[in-house]
Amino acid sequence: MSSVAVLKTVEEPQTEQELTDGFHLVIDALKLNGIETIYGVPGIPITDLGRMCQEEGLRVISFRHEQNAGNAAAIAGFLTKKPGICLTVSAPGFLNGLTALANATTNCFPMILISGSSEREIVDLQQGDYEEMDQLAIAKPLCKAAFRVLHAEDIGIAVARAIRAAVSGRPGGVYLDLPAKLFGQVVDAAKGEASLVKVIDAAPEQIPAPHAVKRALDLLKGAKKPLIILGKGAAYAQADDEIRELVEKSGIPYIPMSMAKGLLPDNHELSAGAARSTVLKDSDVVLLVGARLNWLLSHGKGKQWGEPGSKKFIQVDIEPREMDSNVEIAAPLVGDIGSVVKALLAGIDKSWPGVPSEWTSTINAKKEANISKMAAKLGKNAAPMDFHGALGALKQVIKERPDAILVNEGANTLDLARGVIDMYKPRKRLDVGTWGMGIGMGFAVAAAIETGKPVLAVEGDSAFGFSGMEVETICRYNLPVCIVIFNNNGIYRGTDTDPTGRDPGTTVFVPGARYDKMMEAFGGVGVNVTTPDELKRAVDAAMDSGKPTLINAEIDPAAGSESGNIGSLNPQSVVKKKKA
Repeated sequence: MSSVAVLKTVEEPQTEQELTDGFHLVIDALKLNGIETIYGVPGIPITDLGRMCQEEGLRVISFRHEQNAGNAAAIAGFLTKKPGICLTVSAPGFLNGLTALANATTNCFPMILISGSSEREIVDLQQGDYEEMDQLAIAKPLCKAAFRVLHAEDIGIAVARAIRAAVSGRPGGVYLDLPAKLFGQVVDAAKGEASLVKVIDAAPEQIPAPHAVKRALDLLKGAKKPLIILGKGAAYAQADDEIRELVEKSGIPYIPMSMAKGLLPDNHELSAGAARSTVLKDSDVVLLVGARLNWLLSHGKGKQWGEPGSKKFIQVDIEPREMDSNVEIAAPLVGDIGSVVKALLAGIDKSWPGVPSEWTSTINAKKEANISKMAAKLGKNAAPMDFHGALGALKQVIKERPDAILVNEGANTLDLARGVIDMYKPRKRLDVGTWGMGIGMGFAVAAAIETGKPVLAVEGDSAFGFSGMEVETICRYNLPVCIVIFNNNGIYRGTDTDPTGRDPGTTVFVPGARYDKMMEAFGGVGVNVTTPDELKRAVDAAMDSGKPTLINAEIDPAAGSESGNIGSLNPQSVVKKKKA
């Protein structure tokens, strides 16, 4: 056993038996399966577990709120392909972590939420235990799998099942419920060690059917205007070389979804990101690699996609039920992305027809026109800044520092940055993905911990509010994180008013707030900037120093639009209430 064992005398004074307990078995099970870092918030009944984890060499990163710890664990899973571990207390701590668990499941990030819980015999009789809650029942609908462990000798198999569930097939969140009594249970050390399970081949390859590959290749060969869409699933797969070869060998233009940016550099000659509207509308065969036809792609229908029936879809996904979820998939390719892409590559031979030059010429012309149009907006050095001017400065930062991790959330801050800031390497852009705000500081902490690279977190002032207290965590662990807050005094903009004159408008924050002072309060560096040039200099200094830094970027309060690019999802009232 790697853990500290307990020696006790049993029956005869001369006989000693080596014992272990639930605390040590949990730690041993995690270490046996390559877990190195735990994210969480300490408290009853898991405080000592965190302390013991540190004693046994695990790194324990303590947050100020469980949701942020859970988001850190989730993105750690995305970056490493191993389940990120979040450790919380019972009831309210569990519920805080549950938001991150649901987000991980929706975004297909492998994560395990481990929560202490009240004693079963009291919970089941509803007798009012400390933080009494049937946590397993609550978690089940929001994750891939949920398990409860009642006996110490079952800890090993439970951890193994949780790991396999989190990473196999389509990755996602798993809940592991550990009642307080479990930790103190004592078992024979040898039996405890024998009960541990090392997971073998947790996410085995799933090879696509040959006939399915042929069907997809036949469709691509006959296409006049083919398009590849890369999703975050393609980034998670870490089949970077194969994906790049598929694009370049086939000659098919591609667009990346936001977290797939950098699988190929955004300035690659086959990138059609700057002509997104054109290629979505006019393409005739679309190959989806790790991308889902959800709301981010208008469900594969509507005006964005041109005339109904004008295109055929090929979809690569490890989950068969994803096919036909919104529109008919003409050529489903079920398998893991690495195996499917290799199979497609094998079919691109000397008979490959290539991509018609008319299609690539049309795309290139549209790209050049859009890039030229955008350049003028990005080059502004005005005060107060608008979003484009500020993002233009950050675009240059990332171009000069392609190894840096970009974390991004907000409304306008997110929507516009997705299109403006180019990425050059895979898994360097982390954002909200399928769901909404609140991920910023959790993602930033985990990105710094897991990669050792500098992190640039670009936050709307509203988005920052969900996790802003974690600046103390960033300072406490002295992480190389630079936070830039686009501060326009409110949600979307800071100009709304209360018609009654009684209160501030519902979307308005304190005018002229100085978020940089928050970072200074915890020993970090705070900077206030008013122009893109000042912003660029401040970010460069922060990234060079590696010191925890928060830059308050003053944005015109009138800049921004309702909900950014998804304003159409916000229902509008058509009823005018009559005055009394």
